[in-house]
Amino acid sequence: MPVITLPDGSRKQFDRPVTVAAVAASVGTGLAKAALAGKANGKLVDTSYLLEQDAALSIITDKSPEALEVIRHSTAHLLAQAVKALFPTAQVTIGPVIEDGFYYDFAFGRPFTPEDLVHIEEKMHELAKKDFVVERRIISREEAIRFFRSIGEEYKAKIIEAIPVGETLTLYQQGDFIDLCRGPHVPSVGKLKAFKLTKLAGAYWRGDSNNEMLQRIYGTAWADQKSLDHYLTRLEEAEKRDHRKIAKTLDLFHMQEEAPGMVFWHPNGWTLYQQIKHYISERIAEQGYQEVATPQLVDLALWKASGHWDMFGQDMFTVETEDRTFAVKPMNCPCHIQLFKQGLKSYRDLPLRLAEFGCCHRNELSGAMHGLMRVRQMTQDDAHIFCTESQIQQEASRFIKLLIDVYRDFGFNEITLKLATRPEKRIGSDDQWNHAEHALAEALKEAGLSFEHCAGEGAFYGPKIEFHLRDCIGRMWQCGTLQLDYSMPARLEAYYIAEDSSKRIPVMLHRAILGTLERFIGILIEHYAGKFPVWLAPTQAVLMTITDRQAGYAEKITKFLRKSGIRVKSDLRNEKISFKIREHTLQRVPYLLVVGDREMEANSISVRTQDGTDLGSLQPEPLLNLIKDQIARRGRVDVV
Repeated sequence: MPVITLPDGSRKQFDRPVTVAAVAASVGTGLAKAALAGKANGKLVDTSYLLEQDAALSIITDKSPEALEVIRHSTAHLLAQAVKALFPTAQVTIGPVIEDGFYYDFAFGRPFTPEDLVHIEEKMHELAKKDFVVERRIISREEAIRFFRSIGEEYKAKIIEAIPVGETLTLYQQGDFIDLCRGPHVPSVGKLKAFKLTKLAGAYWRGDSNNEMLQRIYGTAWADQKSLDHYLTRLEEAEKRDHRKIAKTLDLFHMQEEAPGMVFWHPNGWTLYQQIKHYISERIAEQGYQEVATPQLVDLALWKASGHWDMFGQDMFTVETEDRTFAVKPMNCPCHIQLFKQGLKSYRDLPLRLAEFGCCHRNELSGAMHGLMRVRQMTQDDAHIFCTESQIQQEASRFIKLLIDVYRDFGFNEITLKLATRPEKRIGSDDQWNHAEHALAEALKEAGLSFEHCAGEGAFYGPKIEFHLRDCIGRMWQCGTLQLDYSMPARLEAYYIAEDSSKRIPVMLHRAILGTLERFIGILIEHYAGKFPVWLAPTQAVLMTITDRQAGYAEKITKFLRKSGIRVKSDLRNEKISFKIREHTLQRVPYLLVVGDREMEANSISVRTQDGTDLGSLQPEPLLNLIKDQIARRGRVDVV
């Protein structure tokens, strides 16, 4: 006689095992019709799931936060069903939920085309209207392998063979389509109404470039058409803001096949890069960080001792010379520990804050690289804080306040924080984990910040705080991190002399504000659509002449502004002023300065902004003050 506790605290007792759907029906027909899935004792389950014992149960509807995962997972299966209906010889492989949607990988004899995508989506809508019931059944490992091989699905058979023996295997059937899946799924495909296939891509089987190439179909799915339309509008806006396109317009950088995943910075882009780097250097210097630099090539022995080779060896570049193997560093932390170990350290030396704009390399898969967002050569705004147990909370609080302030300077005011706690597989004692998790949580509370708990998602060596910022079109980007590490200092034999003269292992805080400069610049380009705030703009002002007679005066004003620290250029070409203004507006220059005979006689400059606002005529000093005031605002919108 299971007793089911509902979210409002009410209880329902049943005289026999009961399904999630039956519990929903007992509450009301409206809830029964709206039910997409259930959440029993914290676990997402199908509406057909049988509750045999007492349980806490939530009914998942399209208004529930968990609904999109179920909808998208189910829509991925609808996609696979449509592909099989149209292309019977296609083999299905895997189809997971991803951020904002899903994908499914297929093996097929020819490449899918955009026209195929249209037909597949039409078939999905046709199948959804048939409202097939989605049925779940448990199957043995041997039976599952035999079944999928019998219908020509060799990839599914391989997936099952790789699943550990003893795991429960389940099949889901909708109409004549059967797929291997853990679930849960919607009760019938008619619940799936708001979806769109978005693009095609290639993908290696199992993500290994040594394996065959598959075809990946991406899609998105939402609870209702309004949400889907909003997302598609956001996609259109994101396409307009693509940092790779804007980089060509603004002449910021390029990438080419001779150096895959590595950036050729042009003067404009390098100016932006250096401005960001110098700003971060100034901010961390105020916080007592000491900047350092460490080698690019380090003997493989260090990476084995730190544990990186075992964890990330496949992603590291190596070099052989003089019978030794060196790794191109993928991160800076082991090298910073080597700096800490130079000279005896006392508790009085702590906390020690070491920062490095470290150039790192990681062997990302070619298919995973995407402009500046994912590269093989990257510069991290990396730092490591060596401290005592008692200093963790204070150092974490200091860093959080710094990071929030820096993000606001870049124009990001909406930040989501997540505290990732101990995973199942971890090192260190429970006492250490309790202390570390408590310290990070208290640091967040002290800063007055709300945060989400991500249970089990911490690093194997310690908990971490993730900082996600929202851009102007609503996308979330995870940039900053604060990770607490008890492991690496011990592995690499770092210690300090405590107050009682004993040797103690320092706690190590890994922290980054921007993450990598390359990716952060990509985010900035798209956030501002290339219309950077004045402090970041590669060229802050352009001074244009109407005729050749003003050339001398223009050069004089240009030198004055440049000497005062303004990034200014002069345009003395014999072109119409309207042509010049249009050209530099397209280049997103914040201030367009014009001088003609009248301005030259009055020792003034006509000032326009890139959005077309006419600020009238200003003399050189007031103009300089205007630009400097805007620079001082940085990217903040809350400065008066």
